[in-house]
Amino acid sequence: MITNRLLSILCAILVWGMGVTFYLISFYIPILENLERQANITVALAIIPSACLGTYLFYRKGKMKPTTLALTFIMTAVALDTLITVPLFIIPNGGSYSDFFGDPMFYTIIVEFYFIVTYFGKHLTEKIRE
Repeated sequence: MITNRLLSILCAILVWGMGVTFYLISFYIPILENLERQANITVALAIIPSACLGTYLFYRKGKMKPTTLALTFIMTAVALDTLITVPLFIIPNGGSYSDFFGDPMFYTIIVEFYFIVTYFGKHLTEKIRE
């Protein structure tokens, strides 16, 4: 049987993968002159359904406080960004760890991610209790 912690990490990896996919795809569809800004806007919009999907999948089988789930999702995403996203996609294109983690939009997306998972998780857990 899969534990709640492992299930939450697996769901977080799914959400992170969707976020990275949208981030990378946005560079191939130029709409704005500033492609980095376009990618950040794309992630900020794509994180909403992605986080909801990950939260929904977790609560189908798992139990955890929504705030704890949100923090688990964030810690997993930051760890994967540190280990995979920056070395494979940011540094080869001239960026750095400080560019990636120093961008205010990164922290804006983290706050958005936290509140989406927390809110939707509370919504789902209240539905389960009824």
